[in-house]
Amino acid sequence: MTDSRHREWNSAVYHRLSAPQVSWGKKVLSRLRLRGDELVLDAGCGTGRLTADLLESLPRGRVIAVDLSENMLRSASEHLSKYGCQVRLVACDLLHLPFERAFDGIVSTAAFHWVLDHDRLFASLRYALVPGGWLEAQCGGGPNLKRLRERADALAATPPFHQFFAGFQEPWLYQNAADAAESLRREGFVAVETSIEPAMTILDNAEQYNEFVRNIILRRHLENLPSEELRAQFMTALNEQAGSDDPPFSLDYWRLNLRGRVPE
Repeated sequence: MTDSRHREWNSAVYHRLSAPQVSWGKKVLSRLRLRGDELVLDAGCGTGRLTADLLESLPRGRVIAVDLSENMLRSASEHLSKYGCQVRLVACDLLHLPFERAFDGIVSTAAFHWVLDHDRLFASLRYALVPGGWLEAQCGGGPNLKRLRERADALAATPPFHQFFAGFQEPWLYQNAADAAESLRREGFVAVETSIEPAMTILDNAEQYNEFVRNIILRRHLENLPSEELRAQFMTALNEQAGSDDPPFSLDYWRLNLRGRVPE
């Protein structure tokens, strides 16, 4: 189970800043071929911006939207209030889903890379699907955010930050397409398809870059620093480096697409 200290997000800020994640997620949803009456699991629903789009494609169906963060679910409850009993929000860990052979399909965007054991994750998802059920998902993968991650690691190894990062490990797993496909097949999925695609994101200025990186990407890193002064110092150094990039304030995102089915 994820440490409770790391479960929570500033959901209001995430809801406001998550346009890149939403744009990628809309492409995932566009790949679905729905009858309109399915029961679908939204695995890692966040603040519900994409859940709303999914619900619009299910006029006779229902969505169970799960997330580990209570803050995210509170924001999702507000955002999805008009859908009433068509959507149910559940707080749970994707590694321990409380469902058995329940769903026609599972959708997930921008969530799986926060789970460090993908074999267990895919086993949990498979267990929640009916025979013939499908998975359509996307998360960070391959060289995702390589430039920023290398800069953050280098900065964390220098004074005055190094003493606070002893034993720190990155909170993500960015699989490549081949390893993800092998993991899905190992856990019983068939008709598996995986791919990696670039999703370069350019932010407008230093202020937007600082807020985005601080709240969406490096929040676990910054939790290690004991004062706002140190957190601001850490981010100032990263901002200065990002301002010299071409183009400035760009993030080298890469997305891992995942698709599979449970045998009939």
